[in-house]
Amino acid sequence: MPGLQRLDHVGFTVPDFTQARQFLEEVLGCEYLYANGPFRDDEGTWMSDHLDVHPRASCVLHFFRLGGQAILEVFEYDAPDQRRSLPANSDVGGHHLALYVDDLDLAVAHLESHDIRVLGSPTTSGGPSTGQRFVYFLSPWGMQFELVSYPGGKQFFLDEERARDERAPAERALEE
Repeated sequence: MPGLQRLDHVGFTVPDFTQARQFLEEVLGCEYLYANGPFRDDEGTWMSDHLDVHPRASCVLHFFRLGGQAILEVFEYDAPDQRRSLPANSDVGGHHLALYVDDLDLAVAHLESHDIRVLGSPTTSGGPSTGQRFVYFLSPWGMQFELVSYPGGKQFFLDEERARDERAPAERALEE
């Protein structure tokens, strides 16, 4: 992709914006930025042509900042053909949003203090993910989120860094 720099934002649709805003601000600590819309096209096909939704759908976009950098675009749709069931992680279109935390156990306790459903207990990863622990949890509307933590490093990244360090002297010698 020419000019690709970074991920700009992640967008998802919620069934109840008031509930979502409370969760995003009070539980995750997001900063509400602004809203845009409503967007609708009462006579044409702009919504279906540009967003692949029902032509009479309407939506308001709400933007949040997460962790000082990531942007979440939260859609509040009204559409005649709107489905309200979430895909399972194993379904095509299934998804989750992974959040890095410094202390996984403290973060899990925080979620539980807000009556957020945590799925199982933290799991210790192996293989290239050695050094990482993770756990999934559900938002109040059922969307899957994940907490990950690898404060001592994650094996894949440590191996990558070691390989860079081993190449560096040879690359410096070529430059001299």
